[in-house]
Order: sequence, then C-alpha cells, then structure tokens
Amino acid sequence: MNKLKKYLYEYHPIVHCLIFGAVLISFTSSMSLPFLAIYLSNVKELSFSTIGFIIGVGPLAGTFCGLLGGILSDFIGRKKLLIISLFGLSIAYLGFISTSEPSLLICFSILRGLSQAFFGTISKALMADLTPEQKRFRMFSNRYFASNIGFSVGPMVGTFLGIGGSMIAFELTSIIYIVYALILFTMLKFFSFNEQRGQDNIEERVNLTLLWKILRSDVPLLLFIIGGILLTTVHGQMSVTLSQYLKDNIIDGVTLFAVLMSLNGLTVIIFQLPLTRWSERYSLFQRILIGCILFAIGESGFAFFETWLGFIVAMFIFTLGEILVIPAEYAQVDEITPNELRGTYYGAQSLGEFGNFIGPWFGGILLSVYNGTIMFLFMAFISLVSIYFFYVGKQIYKKKTNITIKMKEIV
Repeated sequence: MNKLKKYLYEYHPIVHCLIFGAVLISFTSSMSLPFLAIYLSNVKELSFSTIGFIIGVGPLAGTFCGLLGGILSDFIGRKKLLIISLFGLSIAYLGFISTSEPSLLICFSILRGLSQAFFGTISKALMADLTPEQKRFRMFSNRYFASNIGFSVGPMVGTFLGIGGSMIAFELTSIIYIVYALILFTMLKFFSFNEQRGQDNIEERVNLTLLWKILRSDVPLLLFIIGGILLTTVHGQMSVTLSQYLKDNIIDGVTLFAVLMSLNGLTVIIFQLPLTRWSERYSLFQRILIGCILFAIGESGFAFFETWLGFIVAMFIFTLGEILVIPAEYAQVDEITPNELRGTYYGAQSLGEFGNFIGPWFGGILLSVYNGTIMFLFMAFISLVSIYFFYVGKQIYKKKTNITIKMKEIV
C-alpha cells in the first residue's frame, strides 16, 4: 500500500492519466488494429497488396507530416492538439468499418497515422514536461510497459469474447478513444500547469532544411537510417502480412494470430528487463547484429512451420530480436548526435518509419504474386542486409572520430 501511495505521489496526475490511457488504448486497439488486414480481406474483399497499401499509408503520412506537430502545437497548443488527435483516431476507426471504397479507406488510414503521430509525440513531450529529468527514464519505461500490458491481453480477450477484428471491436475502440479524450480533457482542466509550446524548447524542434543538409553530409547517419528503414520493413507492420497468411493457410489461423500477438506483448513484458541487462555486455552494433539474426530466424520459422507450436516458437524468437534491436537502433543514432542538433537528428531517425509503409505494401505484393514462404524468406533476407548498413556506418563514424581526436592532439 505504501509503495502504491509513493508511486502515485512520484509523478504528476496527468502523467498517471497518460500511462493509464496507454493501457486502455492498447487493450482496445489490439482487438481491432492487428486484425484490420483480416477484416478488410473478409468484409471488404480487397487484395493483399491493396490492403497493405491502405494500412501502410497511415504510418507513412504520420512519419512525414508528424514532423509538423511542433509547428501545429505553436498555433493550437499541446493540450488542444492532444484532444483533437484522440477524436481523429476515433473517427478513423469508425471509418474503417463504414466504407468499402479504397480511396476513403486510404483517407481514414492517413487520418489514423497523423493522429497517432501527433498524440504519441505530444503525450511524450507533455509527460517529460511534468516529470523531473532524473525520473524520466523510469517514467517512459512505465509507459512502454503499460502499453505492452494492453497488447498482451487485448487480442486474446477479443478472440475469447468473439469480437476480435469484428465491427464491434472497431466500434469499441472508437468509443474508448472518445471516453479517454473526455477524461483527459477534464484532467487537463482540473490540474492546471504552464504549457510549454514549441518556441520554449527551440533546440528540440526539427529544422527541415537543416535535416536535408545533414542527411547529405553525415554519411553514418544516412546509413543508419537506411538500415533502420530495412529493419522497420521487417518488424514494423509484420502483423499485416502475417495475419493474412495465417487466415488463408493455417487451421484456425485467426485464433492463432491472436495468440501470437498476445505472445509478442507478453514476451516483451517478461524478457525486456533481463534481456536488456544481459545485452549491456555487448556493443550497440553487436546487439543489432544479434537482433537481426533473431529476426531472420523468426521470419524463416514463419516461412516453413505449419503447426501452432512452430509459429509460437518463431514469434518468441522474433520478439527477442525486437527487444534487442529497437533500443539499440535508437541508441546507435543517439551516439553520433551532437547535443545542439538533437531534435534534427531525432527527426531524421523518424524517417526510418518509412518501413512501416514498405513492409505491408511490398509484403502484400509478394504474398499475392508468390506465396507466404517467399515473402517471409525475403523479409529474413532484408533483416540480414540491414546489418551491412549499420556496420559500414559504424566503421565510417569510428574513422571520423579517430581523425578528429588526432587533429585535437596535433593542435
């Protein structure tokens, strides 16, 4: 009881509200969004490649237009944009079940991508504003943990209740977004604080002109971003192509998919801390290397296994790779980031999310033209190719750093 009381007093009430929202949103959305490809295939009768494009265009829009979030917050304010983005997400989820027209589905996917990008960016910034610097790492860890609780439980609960991927799941998700928006709006009104807009934190803003110049001049950064795009292609929207393959090729494939999605979240919850501590003995590149190999093994398992147990083992291995790769990939870019250009470099790294479009779209094409075996093996190959870009980028950065050190010694 004392620990709970201490935890409640440790962070601002708005921070607790946002962490609670992470559980609530991930729980309901994991009953619908991972099953979106199946829903569009069954109910809307769209092709694999069209479905991949519709789902992938959302993250693509969020990646590039999301860079405008700081500018919009200057005019609208973080609080208002946070609430508006939640209503945008609610509309998008209703839109997915309200039409069969691909062009409208693309519009709703773009709306979801933009709203998700704005909400994710602004909520994290707001949580950082309201939390002392020495407590931020644990606070963000709690947020990540909370999200995975929802993702580990949601798909199985949805399947058990018989609503996973159904119209009811999308309607429920939409309603939860509205309810949470009202709760958050009330909390923001009740617990007043000075809002920090974009100009209060100008060093964190993304300068698009400068970003372009840096991408042309900083070769290690460019190589890391290319490697990041390839990795995101493999793990970013993996559920889209996997769900379509399981539905058509495995007995009770939809139920198996729900099990795999829950396993993914549960594995992150259980193994994130011990695996992260174990990996600290290795360099960032070595962690990426091991993670990419695990990705390739997991994808190869999806390609050849035909039983539930085989897919469960493959997903477990794949998720271990995810736990290693995601933080190491971010830390690798952070290592070469000058303090005065942190916002711009992080903005450049977000371009790696382009893989969230390539994965579903190109994966859908491979699934349509060839088969699941070819598609999964190609994804395994991509994960191994990404190692090359991280390796070369690391070597160039080392050479540049050594030259700089020698120049300083001479001077």
